[in-house]
Amino acid sequence: MADFHGVFPYLVSPVDPAGHVRTEVLGRLCDDLIKAGVHGLTPLGSTGEFAYLNNAQRMQVVATTIEAAQGRVPVIAGVASTSTADAVAQAKAYQKRGATGILAILEAYFPVADAQVESYFRAIADAVDIPVVIYTNPNFQRSDLTLDVIARLAGHPRIGYIKDASTNTGRLLSIMNRCGDSLKVFSASAHIPAAVMLIGGHGWMAGPACIIPRQSVELYNLCRRTRWDEAMTLQRKLWRINEAFARFNLAACIKAGLASQGYDVGDPVPPQAPLTAEQRKVVEAALRDLA
Repeated sequence: MADFHGVFPYLVSPVDPAGHVRTEVLGRLCDDLIKAGVHGLTPLGSTGEFAYLNNAQRMQVVATTIEAAQGRVPVIAGVASTSTADAVAQAKAYQKRGATGILAILEAYFPVADAQVESYFRAIADAVDIPVVIYTNPNFQRSDLTLDVIARLAGHPRIGYIKDASTNTGRLLSIMNRCGDSLKVFSASAHIPAAVMLIGGHGWMAGPACIIPRQSVELYNLCRRTRWDEAMTLQRKLWRINEAFARFNLAACIKAGLASQGYDVGDPVPPQAPLTAEQRKVVEAALRDLA
């Protein structure tokens, strides 16, 4: 199984008002992030607005990311659906297109019992020959993964990673204690990445890394070298970005931040709204303090 570790920015999906993916903008962003030292790219994560795109748009975002990466870093493509069959079809298509891994996300309208949650993720992992990262975000998902389900999924030969966005660091430690080396944990932006690295995390997958890639990589490197005092000094500084994003729509914040850096990524996909002028000032001020 591939060794995924480090900083994986959750990429935005630049879509114009007519619904066309701005491939040149996305390609340039991917190239710049790789040059900034990130360890991989994740299209169609939460920041990628996967819930607001159709399958053609999703495929174009994934294909553009793979083409821009040119094999320099792994590309873990997000797969999300309310339907198991559709999720499996997406996963197969992204593997065929050249994705290095799959980020498996469960969408749900009606509540789904544990057995069905587990079968959804197993079906995705059974359908591909590349590593699968299971994703859990109980703040947004109607059906979460319990610790028992996570532990059983960790026994699947292709499920080797979890990105947990619960904001509960104690839950991460429970996952690590229960699953050991069979499931490597990635932090979310909602966690304190340095704290997750301290307890045994392997990196983080998060939208803010799109706009602070060099600082995110520096933080990861300090943690890997166990230079915890320096890491926490930097983490405290970077946390202002998370505080700003916690106040507003995540995709809108990242897109506003990227726009201020010269990337014409456009607005969030409706019915989401872009940040107001005052909200943009909050994000831009946080970024200026990190320059």
